[in-house]
Amino acid sequence: MAGRTVDVLAMDGKKVRTMVLPRVFDTVFRPDVIRRAVIAAQSHRFQPKGRDPMAGKRTSAESFGVGHALARVPRVRGERHPRASMAAFAPSTVKGRVTHPPRVEKSVSKEMNAKERRLAIKSAIAATAMREVVKNRGHILTEGMSLPLVVSDEIENAKKANDVKDAMRSLGVWGDVVRVLRSRKTRGRRSHTRGKGIRQAVGPLIVVSKDESIGKAARNVPGVDVVAIRSLGAEMLAPGAHPGRLTVWSESAVKLLDK
Repeated sequence: MAGRTVDVLAMDGKKVRTMVLPRVFDTVFRPDVIRRAVIAAQSHRFQPKGRDPMAGKRTSAESFGVGHALARVPRVRGERHPRASMAAFAPSTVKGRVTHPPRVEKSVSKEMNAKERRLAIKSAIAATAMREVVKNRGHILTEGMSLPLVVSDEIENAKKANDVKDAMRSLGVWGDVVRVLRSRKTRGRRSHTRGKGIRQAVGPLIVVSKDESIGKAARNVPGVDVVAIRSLGAEMLAPGAHPGRLTVWSESAVKLLDK
C-alpha cells in the first residue's frame, strides 16, 4: 500500500516533483510521551547544587532554657554583642540554617526507556505534518501551504543569509520569522555573549541530511535553527515540550528517515 505523497519544492517555491512520505509520518500523536522525552533531555543539563553543611551554624547561640518567658530557640549570648539575645541557628531565624537544603547527592536527571524515547521522536516528527498542531503552537502558516514542507537538496548548499531569507519568503515561511522578531524582549543587561539577555519565540527548524554551509548561512536569521537528521531529537522538534514546530525538510533528510 502506497503512503502519502508530498510536493518537493525548489528554493523559489515552485513544485519540482512529488515523493512518497516515510511511514514515520503516520506515527500516532503522543504529546505525553514527547513531553517526557523533552523533560528527560533537559534534566541531563541540570547542574547539581547543594549547601555548605555548616551554613547558618557558625554561631555560639544556645537556648536560655525555661523560666525566662522567652521561646526556647537558640539565642546569641553576651551583653555587648550586636545580636545579643537574638534568635539564631534554628530554621526560620535571621541568618539561621535552612530546614531542608538541597544536596548534591540528589539525582536530578530523569531516565527514559530507549523504545519510549524513539516513540517520542517519531511522534514529534509526525506532528510537524499536522497543520492544526503546528498552528496551535503559534506558527504562522500561509494559505495553501502543505505540510510537511519538503525542499530540494539545494537548500543544504545555501552560503549566505540572504539566500536563506529569499528561500523562506518563497516558501511562505518568512511570516513566522517576522513573528519571532516582534516577540523579542530584552531582560536585564545584555552580555557580550551572543543571544544572552534576549528572549524570543521559537522560529522554523531546518532539517538537512548534512550541514554543508546552511548552518552558518542561517545563523543570523532570528529564531531559525538548523540540525542534521542524525542529530535530530525530541527537544528540537518540540521546544518547551510543545510539539508541532514548523519544520522545513530537505529531500535527502526525508529519505534518510526510513533508515
